[in-house]
Amino acid sequence: MANLVSGLPVVLIDLLELYKWLIIIGALLSWLPGVANSALGRGLLRVTQPVFNFFDRIIPPIFGISLSPVWAFIVIDLLEYGIGAIF
Repeated sequence: MANLVSGLPVVLIDLLELYKWLIIIGALLSWLPGVANSALGRGLLRVTQPVFNFFDRIIPPIFGISLSPVWAFIVIDLLEYGIGAIF
């Protein structure tokens, strides 16, 4: 049980880091018009779009530019900091 508790923060932080990379790739691919129709684009949109939509509802895009990836990064960094502080 002690191994599970000591390894859990590492796994959670690694998963959050992986999600940050998915956000970066999804944001970059959103600039390319035909990528959303590819299998990679559809998969990334399925994973990242719910988070982007959540932040777009709170802070709408400014002049058509969505800042949701930036806000998602800030929240993920705060989560990582919180996980590190708790464990």
